[in-house]
Amino acid sequence: MSNIYESAEATLGLCNSSCLTKVELRVACGGISDRDALSKPDPCVVLKMQSHGQWFEVDRTEVIRSSISPVFSKVFLVDYYFEEVQRLRYELHDISSAHNGLRDTDFLGAMECTLGQIVSQRKLTKALLKQGNSTSKCFITVTSEELSGNDDYVELSFSARKLDDKDFFSKSDPFLEIFRINDDGSGSLVHRTETVMNDLSPVWRSFKVSLNTLCSGDHDRQLKCTVYDWDSNGKHDFIGEFHTTFKEIRTDLDGRQMQWDCINPKYQMKKKNYRNSGVVVLNHYDVGLVSVAIDFTASNGDPRNSCSLHYIHPYQPNEYLKALVAMIPSAVASIRTAACIQGVVEAYQSCLPKIQLYGPTNIAPIIQKVASSASEEMHTKEAMEYFILLILTDGVITDMADTREAIVHASHLPMSVIIVGVGNADFSDMQMLDGDDGILRSPKGEPVLRDIVQFVPFKDFKHASPAALAKSVLAEVPNQVVDYYNAKAIHPKCLSDYNESSRAFSP
Repeated sequence: MSNIYESAEATLGLCNSSCLTKVELRVACGGISDRDALSKPDPCVVLKMQSHGQWFEVDRTEVIRSSISPVFSKVFLVDYYFEEVQRLRYELHDISSAHNGLRDTDFLGAMECTLGQIVSQRKLTKALLKQGNSTSKCFITVTSEELSGNDDYVELSFSARKLDDKDFFSKSDPFLEIFRINDDGSGSLVHRTETVMNDLSPVWRSFKVSLNTLCSGDHDRQLKCTVYDWDSNGKHDFIGEFHTTFKEIRTDLDGRQMQWDCINPKYQMKKKNYRNSGVVVLNHYDVGLVSVAIDFTASNGDPRNSCSLHYIHPYQPNEYLKALVAMIPSAVASIRTAACIQGVVEAYQSCLPKIQLYGPTNIAPIIQKVASSASEEMHTKEAMEYFILLILTDGVITDMADTREAIVHASHLPMSVIIVGVGNADFSDMQMLDGDDGILRSPKGEPVLRDIVQFVPFKDFKHASPAALAKSVLAEVPNQVVDYYNAKAIHPKCLSDYNESSRAFSP
């Protein structure tokens, strides 16, 4: 499979000559002195990168309240260029302000190094230097991991029921930590939820994490999930734990919620009738905001026939594969989606020999499916997610009336439809759906609220650069996104609003 993928890349000129890889950096600190006899520090690490002799902030961790040995859940994602010297500076601050700003903070020390040093050593521990370059007792440990090709993101939401009460005068203040178990048996902190105060049945906020971060792209890798009762002195009480995998998380239970017993091993050994210390429930699971639909109908021709658009050749990519490889990487870069080119290609190649092509060619059902997700998002509190449906088809569709109806309905929702026509068929139906030559209407005469469809025939770009195809396909999407949110009077958030690091790990 990889030969076909690489051949398609080479054919389309996608091989990147720059020595670039994505690197995740995790941070932990130790040896931090107490602020005074009555309080502990509230540490935060700021990552800066040098450019033209100046230091610029890249990102920062969350603030962990009352901790002298913080392990931060924030993961820094940086581009690593092998041939360049990329200087980094880690600054440790004690942030007592409720606003988590750096103006009224105590500077505890800094460490400078190159990204190459961290990547080559994988784990770098150094003492922090105070003002005047005097050595402090504080130290920082930075762990690096080069990412694989899987850029998929997953959105997860957890809650719990009937957790053990660890407080005498109130209920527990629970938070959840998720660790990825590495090949050497060590654990890497993937995510730490917020603390829900005084609640034995908490509902934690949903969060997004890449599959690289969550499980290194290995769906069978063990995940350790631990629930604690938060204490203001930083000595949090252990409630219980459970183990799972991403494969188990994504298991379809016919609509039932996945749940796990939260186990305290000490109680399990000592108490005869011990059952659990509560139950943790997976409330929500979702992967990505871009859906890819590929036309597997009989009009494409038998994949065993060299004339088929789905022809299976051991080394030469077929028309659909060329379009996929050319289209998706640029789409990912432009609309910041979670789609993964290699994953899509592998799924396509894996299922192709196992399926039988047949008719009719109905597009409306996939539009309705994505529209259903977009409709749910529209009714959420923030409604900040926008959905993209990418359809690759040979252009011969049989449910034109239903498709027009589905598009008119979808024009009211936060979504766009991108159609790439593969092959040399008559694409007049697709061009009508695009609506560039007039307003698209449903069979009942209802017009679209806004233009959400963009159609491009791949044959016009077979000998052009991938950037040309992406530019044409994505030309209308930015305006479609802006038009939707303007109509809803929803204003874009500032970058800091999306940054989990601005949220303190405390009530």
